[in-house]
Amino acid sequence: MSLFSEKEELRPTGKALWYALQVWSRKESFVSLHLQGLGYECFLPTYKCQRKWSDRVKDLDQPLFPGYLFCRFDFHSRRPLVMAPGVIQIVGNGKTPLPVADAEIERIQIAVSSEAPRQPWPYIEVGERVRVNYGSLRGLEGILINFKGSHRVVVSVSLLQRSVAVEVDLAWVNAVEQGKRQAVRDFAEKPLRLPVTSY
Repeated sequence: MSLFSEKEELRPTGKALWYALQVWSRKESFVSLHLQGLGYECFLPTYKCQRKWSDRVKDLDQPLFPGYLFCRFDFHSRRPLVMAPGVIQIVGNGKTPLPVADAEIERIQIAVSSEAPRQPWPYIEVGERVRVNYGSLRGLEGILINFKGSHRVVVSVSLLQRSVAVEVDLAWVNAVEQGKRQAVRDFAEKPLRLPVTSY
């Protein structure tokens, strides 16, 4: 009887979440195609770069997160996925796999679906949080930076500690939490009066 109840617990719950998979480096597209052939929904964000050889220059699509791809699946039905060639592990905290927030996946999908130039970027947490309001990046939220004279919105995946920078026109963005920042700035500018007591 307990054997059957254990099988019940392992049944798919139908709740598919996004997870980051660590895969063989430079084989990300092979692993993604293989998993899609098994029926999994995969997302491999890429960017265009130029590689120079002695006799030619070639445009290549490279993964934005080398050695990783995203896959949506029911965690209880993960066995065929982790047994697939090229899959090293499901990324998480220690031995506990953690799902990637849907909002983070959506931000990266918006960045990749646009035609704006993009590139991998060091992971950052601080800076002015902005939302793009125009063009193909409309709705994208990230951190605004200035790099080599052009503005970029950096989108981060906290679980991987990796980021993507997408080039934007400065006129397209607005600050996200301007009201809160203004209140903090107003508070910081007020003189602080402390009562003085003598002993």
